[in-house]
Amino acid sequence: MSRNNLIQDHSAAWVIQTWLSFILAVSSTSIGIIYLPVNGWIKAFMGMGLTFTIGSTISLTKTQRDLHESKKLVSRVDEAKVEKLLSEHN
Repeated sequence: MSRNNLIQDHSAAWVIQTWLSFILAVSSTSIGIIYLPVNGWIKAFMGMGLTFTIGSTISLTKTQRDLHESKKLVSRVDEAKVEKLLSEHN
């Protein structure tokens, strides 16, 4: 039974780029909120909106990753069933 595992690794440059873009986006938005010419309550409301947006984005990416991994598991189970049938047939 031959197993062809495809592991998709990200390069270090890609990981650094994604973290830097995330930090840049959050920082620039935070600085923009801080320097808004409005009352402190409005700034706090905007800051809470930013915080909830980041939290929901993290939840969404985790959900997408979990869905992707579950499809890979189902695919492996189906592949094992096919290999078992083929081995019994021969």
